[in-house]
Amino acid sequence: MALASCQMFTPPDVQESGFQPSNKPITVDNVAANSKLAEMAKAQHPRILATYGGEYSDPKLERMVAKVGSLTVVSANPTQTYRITILNSPNVNAFALPGGYLYITRGLLALANDSAELAAVIAHEMGHVTANHGLQRQQLEAEEGFATKVVSDVLGDSPTAKAALIRGKLRLAQFSRNQELEADGIGIKSIGEAGFDPFAAGRFLQSMSAYTDFRSISGATDASLDFLATHPNTPQRIDLAQRHARQFGAPGVGTRDRDAFLAGIDGLLYGDTPEEGYVRGETFMHPGLGVSFSVPDGFIIDNSAAAVTATGPGDIAIRFDGVSIDKSRSLTDYIRSGWVAGLDESSVRQETINGNEAATAHASAEGWQFDIAVIRAGGQVYRLLTAAPSASTSLDAVARSVSGSFRILSATEKAALKPLHIRVVTERPGQTMGSLAAQMVGVDRKLDLFRVLNAMSPGAAVSAGDKVKIITDK
Repeated sequence: MALASCQMFTPPDVQESGFQPSNKPITVDNVAANSKLAEMAKAQHPRILATYGGEYSDPKLERMVAKVGSLTVVSANPTQTYRITILNSPNVNAFALPGGYLYITRGLLALANDSAELAAVIAHEMGHVTANHGLQRQQLEAEEGFATKVVSDVLGDSPTAKAALIRGKLRLAQFSRNQELEADGIGIKSIGEAGFDPFAAGRFLQSMSAYTDFRSISGATDASLDFLATHPNTPQRIDLAQRHARQFGAPGVGTRDRDAFLAGIDGLLYGDTPEEGYVRGETFMHPGLGVSFSVPDGFIIDNSAAAVTATGPGDIAIRFDGVSIDKSRSLTDYIRSGWVAGLDESSVRQETINGNEAATAHASAEGWQFDIAVIRAGGQVYRLLTAAPSASTSLDAVARSVSGSFRILSATEKAALKPLHIRVVTERPGQTMGSLAAQMVGVDRKLDLFRVLNAMSPGAAVSAGDKVKIITDK
C-alpha cells in the first residue's frame, strides 16, 4: 500500500475506492529518501518478508489499513511516501525502516480493537521516519562499517543468520528509549490532528501489557519477533501517552471507528499457518507432513518456521524438526554420523515407534543430558531431541512420552484440521464473557484470552448488542 502525505485531505471514500491491493509481496520500486540507509531498507524488504511469513493478502483488510493509514498522515513531511505491508505473522509487532517502509503483523491487528488504536501504531512508526531516527542512528556508528555488517548478516547463507538479523539486530527498527518516547509524542499529535481518539495510544499500550502477561503464562511464539522486544512498555510510558492525549481534551474526544475496524479484521487468520502446522493445547499436528506428537502436561509448545520447540518444568526442553537422509541409510548410522555432541555410542538403539522405523540414543555435554529419537515416516526423517539438566531424573520419562506419542495422522484427521480465525460476533441477550469465551476453539485459557483480545478487565461486563472478537476454526 503506498500512502503519500499529500493525500491527507483526500476524502475517505475516494481514498478507499482508489486503493488497489498488491498482487506480489515484493513490489517496492523506489525509495523516497535519498540515503544509503533507505537503499539498505529497500534491500532488506524481501528478507523481512521471508522472516515474518511473507505478505498477508486480504483485500478487505488491506483497504481498511490503507484507509486508516491515509487519514493518519500529516503534513509534517509532505514529500514522504509510506508503504505499509501487513506481515503474515502471529507475533504482535510493527516497525519502520528509513524510506517510509512500515510493517504491521496480523498478530498486532488481532490485538487492536478500533481504528484509532491502529492509527496510533501507524503514527508512532511514521514518527520514527518523520524524526529521521534512522539517520540519527546512522550518525552514531561509522556508516561503512555499519552497512558492511548489515549486508553481511542479511546476505549470509544461513537461514538462522538471516532470522537473527531481523529478530535481534533489526538495527534500523530498534531505537533508543528517548526516540520511542519522541515517536509516541509525534504519533499522538498526528492521530489527534487527524480526528482520531488520541487516548488510543495509551489504550493499546495497556493491551500489549496484558498480552505480555498472558504470554508469560501461556508461552509465546518468538518473543524476539514481538513489538515489546524493541519498544519499551512501562506504566510511565502509558502515563506520558495519556498526558499527550489530554492536550486534545478529555477522554472521549476523537473518533474510534470501532465498527469499521472490526469489519476489516473479521476472518483474519489467527495463530499458526497451515504450512507451519498447528498447536492445539499440548499436541502439535501438521496436516501437510501428516504427523503429530504431544508433550506432557505443563509443557508449552512454540511453533516457528525453523523448528517446533517446547519447554516445561525442571528446565526440560524439546525440539522437533525434520532432516533429509538417504532412504538406504540406517537411522542408527545417522545418529553416529557426528551431529550429536557427547553421544554415548553404547546407547544407540534401533526401535519401532507406532509402526515407524526409529532409532534412539543418549548424550551428555556441559551440564546437560540429552535423549535423541530419530523416526522415519512417510519418506521423511524427523528428530525429537529432549534436553534436561544433568541432575534431572525426569529426562527418560519425558522423552519416552514425547517420542511414544509420535504418529501418522489419518486422512480424516488431516482433513479435519483447520486454521483459526478472528470472528466478530454480536452479543445476544443473556450472554456473558464466560459464555462468549466458551465458543472459542483451538486455544487454551479461553476466558483470559478473550479478555486480552477485547481489552476487557476481569470485572468488565458485556451488553447485548456489543461486538466482540472470538477465535474459531469456522
